Amino acid sequence: MTTMPIRPDDVASTVAAMSREEVQKEIMHFNGRFKLDFTPEYLKAQTLERLRHILLAAKLQQLQNNN
Repeated sequence: MTTMPIRPDDVASTVAAMSREEVQKEIMHFNGRFKLDFTPEYLKAQTLERLRHILLAAKLQQLQNNN
């Protein structure tokens, strides 16, 4: 049985639907090939749009590296 590949559109839709708390938690606990090293204070000062952008960029980079 093969698994369906994760599509960038699916990742973007998931991130767009996340609350601020969910996005911050994902950023703080991101487990990729690179570390996201943001302080809680920095994340609190960012807009939700900016946080989603950071998370989406990290997830898309991780997706690209896995393919």
